[in-house]
Amino acid sequence: MKVHLRQRKQTKDGSISLYLEFYKGTTTTPDGKSKGLRDYEYLNLYLIGNPKSPVDKQYNKDTLKLAESIKAKRELEIKNGLYGFSNDFKQNTNFIDYFKDLMEKRKESKGNYGNWDSSLKHLVKFAGTKISFREVDDDFCEGFKNYLLKTNSKSGKPLSSSAVSSYFNKFRAALKEAVKKKIILSNPAIDVKNPKVVEKEREYLTLDELRAIAKTACRYDVLKRAFLFSCLTGLRWSDIQKLKWSELQKTDQGWKITFHQQKTKGLEYLDISDQARSYLGETVIPDEKVFIGLKYSDYMNVALMQWVLKAGITKHITFHCARHTFAVLQLSLGTEIYTLSKLLGHSEIKTTQIYANIVDEKKREAANRIPDINI
Repeated sequence: MKVHLRQRKQTKDGSISLYLEFYKGTTTTPDGKSKGLRDYEYLNLYLIGNPKSPVDKQYNKDTLKLAESIKAKRELEIKNGLYGFSNDFKQNTNFIDYFKDLMEKRKESKGNYGNWDSSLKHLVKFAGTKISFREVDDDFCEGFKNYLLKTNSKSGKPLSSSAVSSYFNKFRAALKEAVKKKIILSNPAIDVKNPKVVEKEREYLTLDELRAIAKTACRYDVLKRAFLFSCLTGLRWSDIQKLKWSELQKTDQGWKITFHQQKTKGLEYLDISDQARSYLGETVIPDEKVFIGLKYSDYMNVALMQWVLKAGITKHITFHCARHTFAVLQLSLGTEIYTLSKLLGHSEIKTTQIYANIVDEKKREAANRIPDINI
């Protein structure tokens, strides 16, 4: 972009107005002609037309010097990306492609890749595969947030408030990064309020309840083994369902599982106890799944509820509650939160902090459990 200091004679008093012309290249009109792209900044500085006295001539000289200094300042601001004209090529860059690049970098470092991937999929559903940075304005940001609040997940249910907040934060982070790279001058999402996260109560089993279901028969043995294995390792359903014998190793220190998290795609190394190993059964073909016959289905969900009820437990327990059970039991038994975060494969410790809050609440309840001794 080039900056020119221009002059324009005023018809009323004969003075000369000084202004800056920002030349931004050319474009082709619908009729095939070339047209220059220009912006202007009027400086409110005027030269005296036909100066005669030394005073008038000095005045014009000082005024031109001031205008030239403003021009030099604008050129520096444009060079540093601080003035109101970012590079047109960058402004026309496809935001979706830029978002994909940021997402792939997270894949390499295990930085919330799964959430970035989900956010991208929703962005494409909302705006398509081609949207320039120039088009991502305040209205676009509000529109994407409202889309997330109204859309449904694969199960047909509305996205959870935590999912909405997470996906929108990834979108906001991409724009923040674009500001740092001087692709855009400011983040259009900065004044858009974050979707509020409504924390849901996380059901889990106590140690006594876990012992109870371990002693209770279940209609599907593979379901029982997989659920108890999750309670003892914290592994998600998606990682247990695809677990293969080749991912299990015996080391000098004990048993270890090396696997790629289904959610984050990150490579994980998880030590498991001998007790957890016992629920896997006998080793067979390396490329074969460990839990053959374990499928997500209505009849498996019903069988899980019936099994829990048969053990005398009235809580609403889903398979994911096994992961919650592992987390709460670990903290209750003294595992510090950083270690637990690594065991759960969390990329941010604040995610693990939710379980610490549950344990703290239970401690407060216990502290108040002793009846009044002064009655």
